[in-house]
Amino acid sequence: MANPDGSLPPSLRSQFLREGYLVLPNFFNPDPILTRAKQIVESEFQPSGHPLTQFSTGEDKEHVGDAYFLSSSDKVRFFLEEDAVREGRLVVEKGKAVNKVGHCLHALDPVFHDFTFGSRLQELARSLGLHQDPRVLQSMIICKQPSIGGPVPEHNDSTFLYTDPPSAIGFWFALEDCTPSNGCLSFQPGSHLHPSTAPTSTHPRPTLIPTADKTELNLGPERGINKRFVREKVGDESGGTTFVELESGEEEKWDEGRAKVEACEAGALVLIHGSVLHKSERNRSDKSRFIYTFHMIEAEEHGVKYDERNWLQPTEKMPFSRLYAPPPAPTAIVYE
Repeated sequence: MANPDGSLPPSLRSQFLREGYLVLPNFFNPDPILTRAKQIVESEFQPSGHPLTQFSTGEDKEHVGDAYFLSSSDKVRFFLEEDAVREGRLVVEKGKAVNKVGHCLHALDPVFHDFTFGSRLQELARSLGLHQDPRVLQSMIICKQPSIGGPVPEHNDSTFLYTDPPSAIGFWFALEDCTPSNGCLSFQPGSHLHPSTAPTSTHPRPTLIPTADKTELNLGPERGINKRFVREKVGDESGGTTFVELESGEEEKWDEGRAKVEACEAGALVLIHGSVLHKSERNRSDKSRFIYTFHMIEAEEHGVKYDERNWLQPTEKMPFSRLYAPPPAPTAIVYE
C-alpha cells in the first residue's frame, strides 16, 4: 500500500524499479471519476459530423493517424472501436462505440484536472525520485467496451512517447474491476532492464533509474526501444503515421511463460515504466473496463529532449502541463 499522502515506501519503490510496474490497490475512490467518464462517453459523443476515426493498434500504416487524431494534443476527442463502425456507419449504440477519449482531459476537464493534479499524485511522483519537473501528457479515458473492446498487443510506452533519454512513466487508474475476461493488463516483469551481467559499456546512454539505485538493487542497464511510432512528416497533422525501426535487440521478446496477468479491482493505480512490456486482451465479456490514464515525462530544461517526430505534439496554447505547478483549473469543457 502507498502511504496516506500517496507517496511510496522504499520497499514499493524498489519493487517498481526491479519489475518495471507496480500495482497499488485501493489508491483512490473510483466512483466520481467513473461517473464523469461515463457521462462524457455516453452524453457528449455526437456521431453527427464526427469523422468516425477508429483507434487501431496494428503495427502498420493503417494505425490511426488522421488529422483528427494528430491534432488532439490540446483537445478532448472521441476515438471509436474498430468493430463499432462498418461502411462508414455506427453498428452499435453510440455510447458503446467509443474506444477512448483524449488527449487533454487533465487540462480541459474540471474533474480530471482536479484528480490528475491532486496532492497524492504529486507526492507519489516525488517519492519515485525519477523526475525533477515532470510534465503531464496524453490523458485518456479508455473504455474497453463489452464484447468489442479490442486487444492491445505487447508494447512499451516509450515507443509512442519517446524522449532522449527515455523518461516516460504511465499512471493507469482502474475505474472498474479489471479481469482476464474484460481485458486486464499483463506484464513481463523486469523487461525494462537488460540482465545485471550485461556490460554497461554496451548501453552507454543516460537512463531514468539513478545509478545509486541500480547499484544497491543490482539492476542491469535499462533497455531502449526497437522502434518508434512517429508522424510521417514533421509538423504535418494530415500526413499520417508510421513505425520506424531503431536498434534491434533492445527489447525483450514477449514470453507467455514469464508474463504475469494483473487483474485488479476498481480503485487500483498501476505505475508503468516506459520500457516495460505489457499488453491487454480483447474484452470478451459483457462488462466494460473503463480506466483513466496519463503519462509523465521529464522537462526539456533537465536534459531530456521530446522528439519532434512523436505523434503527440505540444501546442503554443497548450504546452505539456507541469505536474507540480499545474495550469489553472478549467470551468467548462469544449469538445472538438
